[in-house]
Amino acid sequence: MERVHFGTDGIRGTANAFPMTPEVALRVGLAAGKRFRAGGDRRHLVVIGKDTRLSGYMIEPALVAGFTAVGMDVVLFGPLPTPAVAMMTRSLRADLGVMISASHNKYHDNGIKLFGPDGYKMSDADELEIEKLMGAPLDADLAAPNALGRTKRIDDAQSRYIEIVKATFPRGLRLSGLRIVIDAANGAAYKVAPTALYELGAEVFPIGDDPNGFNINEDVGSTAPQALKEAVLRYRADIGIGLDGDADRVVIIDEHGAAVDGDQLMGLIASEWKQAGALTKPGIVATIMSNLGLERHLKKMSLSLERAQVGDRYVVEAMRAKGYNVGGEQSGHIVLADYSTTGDGLIAALQVLAAVVQKGRPVSELCHVFEPAPQVMENVRVRGKPLEAESVRDAIKAAEKRLGNRGRLVVRKSGTEPLVRVMAEGDEEDVIRDVVGQVIEAVKKAEAA
Repeated sequence: MERVHFGTDGIRGTANAFPMTPEVALRVGLAAGKRFRAGGDRRHLVVIGKDTRLSGYMIEPALVAGFTAVGMDVVLFGPLPTPAVAMMTRSLRADLGVMISASHNKYHDNGIKLFGPDGYKMSDADELEIEKLMGAPLDADLAAPNALGRTKRIDDAQSRYIEIVKATFPRGLRLSGLRIVIDAANGAAYKVAPTALYELGAEVFPIGDDPNGFNINEDVGSTAPQALKEAVLRYRADIGIGLDGDADRVVIIDEHGAAVDGDQLMGLIASEWKQAGALTKPGIVATIMSNLGLERHLKKMSLSLERAQVGDRYVVEAMRAKGYNVGGEQSGHIVLADYSTTGDGLIAALQVLAAVVQKGRPVSELCHVFEPAPQVMENVRVRGKPLEAESVRDAIKAAEKRLGNRGRLVVRKSGTEPLVRVMAEGDEEDVIRDVVGQVIEAVKKAEAA
């Protein structure tokens, strides 16, 4: 069955346009509720969190209507990071968890992410089953009037998450004396992130902590780190921590204003955890986009790099299948299986801070763990399917032949935006720039044809 609604990270699109409409949200609630109604006499529960987008006020009640109509009780959290919703799904013994967010996208987009009762993102098989059920008539298999679900809000979800996050920081360590800028992207972590850092002893300078429904990820956050860089220098901070709109990814800014990406963070955490004997397997999981320099760095430590498809759900699947407890993406999704079932930007940042405190070294030294191989990535906005064109396939083959065993080429369609992404890396920057340019040109011509 071909996917109509679900992409690589749930359902995502422009608010109030297909597929991000109230009707689709209602159908998700009806279908997912039917799929996850457990047997027995107990009540069935779904928990729902969201970020700070205006359209969350539209999507949330539509989901609630669907879930309650099939007999599921609903607990609403309000603004809460995606990893916190995953944690609360397990903690409250819910049958299903839902996060309303378009992650790093701007306010005009929104999305629906689903978590199973174990707190892990929905499998492809479950998503396909929900797709099938979404096509049923709206009045099919509804609950009897006396079996309708109930809805309530709980006020302590944020404080629960803060305590969970603080418990991941090594016992006996404090952040006292550290000046930290935290950029919450005007998103879901705008309250919890500054509070957790403050309670651990840091002097905290928050930015991106004043959401208004329209400014999520707007010139702030992990995908727009310039404001964070400027704040680190302005406040003479030791470190800057930038989250995205739903706080499942992170970027670190060192004391000089230089950015540290997810590959460097994974390299640091892998090294620290190996020294502590905390790695469950001698290696980590990353994606096909992670830098060749990371792979070489890990090899020097006798650690392997397993590569998965792009998307933290695929990283998690590979981690679970092969027993790894550290994984992530270059973009800053860092998954630490000892603590979370999905990417958690704040928990990953605390692992970096723990190393800073324990080693007594500045972030600029500690987080530069390997020299990246030259890597070039360009995006092309598309409407059709240019990757199916023979001319594009020929261009890709020619590029791969030219790189040979001296580099890598990755060409893929984004699962969250209408983009084709072309990435190449190797030791000769002029060559990789040339091959990326040739593939990009072929994609543009095929799109225009």
